Amino acid sequence: MITSPARLAILSTLVPGERVSFSAMKRATGLADGNLHVQTSKLAEAGYVEIRKRRLARRLVTEFRLTELGFERFRFHVRRLQAILDSEAGVIRPVLASERLDDSEVWS
Repeated sequence: MITSPARLAILSTLVPGERVSFSAMKRATGLADGNLHVQTSKLAEAGYVEIRKRRLARRLVTEFRLTELGFERFRFHVRRLQAILDSEAGVIRPVLASERLDDSEVWS
């Protein structure tokens, strides 16, 4: 659920815990209206995001807030990524000239 770049951007924006309006979320994530609507709906269905609509003057304003479950899942996802970085799995390192099969400057 969280690995989608759009959903990750949405959750990252909500981590501070404040409610974020649709227009502010759109600016923060760079997502188009339709994509933002679809992705926030999926996160809400999973219980990660709360969507609230309220009247502000004569306009209906949509706001998002990260749920406790959403925060816990996001934190778990970040910890898994950090564990990968900490284990140095898949680290790209320069190949020493003495180890290269050719004279290229290519990193492996």
